[in-house]
Amino acid sequence: MVSEGKRGTPSRRVRLEDVAAQCGVSVSTASRALANAKGVRPDLRATILETARRLNYTVPTSIAGRKVILAASSAAMLDYVRNQFTFYVLEGLAERAKSLGVEVISRAIANTAEEAALLADARADDGVVGCLFLTLDDESVLTLASDFDKPIVLVNGDDPEMRHSSVTPCNRSAARLATEHLIAQGHERILFLMRRGRRTIERRYEGWQDALRAHGLEASADLVVDVPDWLPELAAEAITQRIAGGGRDFTAILAAGDSLAVGAMMGLESAGLGVPGDVSVMGMDDLPQAAFHNPPLSTMHIPMREIGAAALDLLLDDLGSQRMPPRRIEFACHIVERQSTGPAPADSRGGAKHHANLSNRP
Repeated sequence: MVSEGKRGTPSRRVRLEDVAAQCGVSVSTASRALANAKGVRPDLRATILETARRLNYTVPTSIAGRKVILAASSAAMLDYVRNQFTFYVLEGLAERAKSLGVEVISRAIANTAEEAALLADARADDGVVGCLFLTLDDESVLTLASDFDKPIVLVNGDDPEMRHSSVTPCNRSAARLATEHLIAQGHERILFLMRRGRRTIERRYEGWQDALRAHGLEASADLVVDVPDWLPELAAEAITQRIAGGGRDFTAILAAGDSLAVGAMMGLESAGLGVPGDVSVMGMDDLPQAAFHNPPLSTMHIPMREIGAAALDLLLDDLGSQRMPPRRIEFACHIVERQSTGPAPADSRGGAKHHANLSNRP
């Protein structure tokens, strides 16, 4: 039964964030208190419990000691080893799970048969409260899990049909902000360097297009450089080949990830071009090592740890008596400006008439 607010309108559901705000504590502290987990003073726990009752907050079934299965794709595991985006997502997830007393069981998933076995195991185990799918958003995976009777949350992925809840960075708006930052510095011909395959990266591609088109600039296929993997050396090779084949008809590069941005700078250096004097380079992710490149990399900060923590909170939020419909959480991202971006070269101002001249420059 829906409670009635003022003038007969349904009042919104009270969330854990509301309880935490009323008590002046973090969401994590409120969660631990309601789960009867360690680390909360008895008097504070009593205050939080009383506030939850007063606000009619539906306290989920006790989660301390329960299990969550983390299903991770092979792509996620490769990322874990290579550039650490997944590492920081999992670090945030592990910290939240520890604070709540939840056990996270990791399972690698390479095909639908392995996914089916995982879902069967999770369904049969009463101690498992739900599943997190890390970088698993292929249509076959989402379809197979569509009738699963426990909560599923996609971590760093999204479901276009909204069958499952998800937590991601706001990839499209982040890429648009990055592109607009370059446009504001006078850049008109901006390459987009990407590794296709995942929907999250396609969202970044769409954001790059959005910004260019909004400013009446070209967003054509010849400005997109594809690489087969996220390795910097492949990005370096792609940029070198682009310059060797058609000259340098661009003044900036937006890479879909920091590892590709680093490779782009390597390729520009091997072609005798300076960063940012000749070409500005911008990444996306803001991995810790981005600040230590030469020059330090301008990038979009992605809240990686927060994605992991929020995914677990979202899953556990569905354990109350009132199941919520699937929803998508997108985290805002912000620009971290360092030394790899700067004003467009003076001879590039004025648009297409300068492209031929730019191509002839070393």
